[in-house]
Amino acid sequence: MSTEPIDPSLLRKNAHSPSFFALQRASSGRHDLVDFCIPCNPYFPTPGMFSQLAGSLEQILKYYPSDADTITAELCSTLGHNPQTVVMGNGSTELITWIDHLLVRESLATPIPTFGRWTDQPLETGKRVDMFQLHEMRGFECNVDEFVHFVRARGSRAAVICNPNNPDGGYVPRREVVRLLDCLIDLDLVVVDESFLDFVDAEPHTSVADEARIRPNVIVLKSLGKNFGLHGIRFGYLVANPALARTVRAALPKWNLNSFAEVVVFLLREHGAEYRESLRLLSRDRMLMAQQLASLPGLKVFPSQGNFIMVKLPDGKDGVALRDHLIAHHGVFVRECGNKLGSTSQFLRLVVRPQADVQRLLIGLGSYLYGQAADAPPDNVVTPGHGWGEPAAAGAEPDPAGRYTDLPHTESRTEDFRAAI
Repeated sequence: MSTEPIDPSLLRKNAHSPSFFALQRASSGRHDLVDFCIPCNPYFPTPGMFSQLAGSLEQILKYYPSDADTITAELCSTLGHNPQTVVMGNGSTELITWIDHLLVRESLATPIPTFGRWTDQPLETGKRVDMFQLHEMRGFECNVDEFVHFVRARGSRAAVICNPNNPDGGYVPRREVVRLLDCLIDLDLVVVDESFLDFVDAEPHTSVADEARIRPNVIVLKSLGKNFGLHGIRFGYLVANPALARTVRAALPKWNLNSFAEVVVFLLREHGAEYRESLRLLSRDRMLMAQQLASLPGLKVFPSQGNFIMVKLPDGKDGVALRDHLIAHHGVFVRECGNKLGSTSQFLRLVVRPQADVQRLLIGLGSYLYGQAADAPPDNVVTPGHGWGEPAAAGAEPDPAGRYTDLPHTESRTEDFRAAI
């Protein structure tokens, strides 16, 4: 591992984390940075898919993409949606921006902490944001009845929930989300942000997109970049009734999607099995990583159904100092949550990663929290690639990232690619 330090002052320049590219540029050529900040899917796309993309790079960069309607039609054909109910955007944040401009009037209610654009975007356009505080002592659970009561008491005209929530990964069961939609049927707008829903394994049927298509005031938001581990390709989509979808679609440029997005969308039909397997592997890694983190004395781990885990540091330990220590001494980049409304810097959101990377994180945590030697992992590190107590397959060898991909296979919770999305 390179010993070239990264100047921690780069992390303090604005409210959001710097990009991975900015960190690499600031590291004087360091190439071993492990990112526990940006919630990617480490198992998808597959190396074969990346090879296909690399082979098409010249055409992708030289030629115009198809218009958004063409790309959307292919996505809908793959996922089983009606194109009249779907709008694709240049990232889910583009859609959030237009939802705010077009459909949110004077006020919006949302639980906090949550994804920052759901609070920052309406505040930037002069709306009132009614913030429903989720409580640490209840594991940041979002209680539907209490949230509905809050919306009524505040007189909010729009409401948003993220499911699973970001940064804590808390999940509201589908039946409860449907009940929320029933209770708020008279609002101007209710948005269910399902950007991380594909990572949920708590129940087989999770999305309320089918409800959004037939309700007058509901939008479901999806982020393909988060699901597929391709944040650099700005693509996401929303599902709503045809009238709502048409309102948003009319505001977007005809060519708002890039050629990378088009090529990936047309690849998806061929790679449903690989995508489902990536979700299985990530679920396994999440259970193991949560177990390891929970074994660290004084560290509080919150249950998550996302591809990240939120932890609270022991009293007297600050996330900013830990973040700076990890990146300067261990080449590990983490997200401290001090700039998230409803949170403090005592909380960290840690992305689920394969065991080779988790070992570096645990070594860094141990050295900061307990003064352990930086060259040995804490006692609770287990063999790379093992699942929640499951042994590695006989003769299994890890790949270069420390992952075992030939563990005994368990049946996926999804039967086809449409169900996975």
